[in-house]
Amino acid sequence: MPCYNEEKRFPYNAFLSFAKNNQDVLLCLVNDGSKDNTISVLRAIQLESPNNISVYSLEKNSGKSEAVRQGTLYVHKNFHVPLIGFLDADLATIPEEWLEMAKYKEKYPQFGAIVGSRIQRLGADINRNDNRSLLSGIIKKFIRIILKTTFQDTQCGAKIMTKEIIENTFQTKFLTKWLFDVEISHRMILQFGREKMGSICKEVPLKSWIDYDESKVKMTYFFKLWLDLYQIGKTYKLRKE
Repeated sequence: MPCYNEEKRFPYNAFLSFAKNNQDVLLCLVNDGSKDNTISVLRAIQLESPNNISVYSLEKNSGKSEAVRQGTLYVHKNFHVPLIGFLDADLATIPEEWLEMAKYKEKYPQFGAIVGSRIQRLGADINRNDNRSLLSGIIKKFIRIILKTTFQDTQCGAKIMTKEIIENTFQTKFLTKWLFDVEISHRMILQFGREKMGSICKEVPLKSWIDYDESKVKMTYFFKLWLDLYQIGKTYKLRKE
């Protein structure tokens, strides 16, 4: 879980309760060079459940993509775990649902990656900011065109992957701070081929998701986003060639 300046909003009790009730799940909290007292909060919760809470701290703020990448590689190198995933620290997706994604992967071992999808459906509680939801819909359609896949929601912050996929997709830095999920998809396509993505990566609809107003992705990023998407498309097309 990447954490940047989370001192005042870190869901301490929710994480601690999950950790104590799921001792077989390792939580790695990555401090992304926070400027507030986030690291003290993370160290404190680690002391309360030291067997399955690990804290990894980056000296400088590197952005969400690098914090996720560094934390993922840290877990891959230092812990013997069959599956590795990432989740947003604000708990837009609760860890219990994240765990259900891991159980789904165990039930269907043929899939190498399980990705959450914030699809509005009957029985699901998907709470999204209207403005962000509209922009997200436009962005998702554009991303599907670039990737040429049927995935509905590449940008959901809840994903589970095997260590083998991690080894092939997280070794080099991502190009962007916020669109690394798209880059992960590109790297998987380069690894397995576009035609096999449906049998390698499974999209699972979430039961609940909350769009918090405190999101660190500013609405102004919408204008730079298109340049990032262009850069991603150009770079990975050249790699394939």
